[in-house]
Amino acid sequence: MPAWLGEHMTKLGSAIVEPIVIEYGRDEMLRRVAHRFLFQSFGAVMGWTGNQATC
Repeated sequence: MPAWLGEHMTKLGSAIVEPIVIEYGRDEMLRRVAHRFLFQSFGAVMGWTGNQATC
């Protein structure tokens, strides 16, 4: 994965996760991300694919 993409994914992921954790707490965020549809959607929004080769 290129460094710029990793940085982008980190910023975007933080922007999505932080408000949820602040509003509902860490346990609720973990419960939500454990749901397979939300997990897959979260990865798609961030541009991550599970079959992507890492260099």
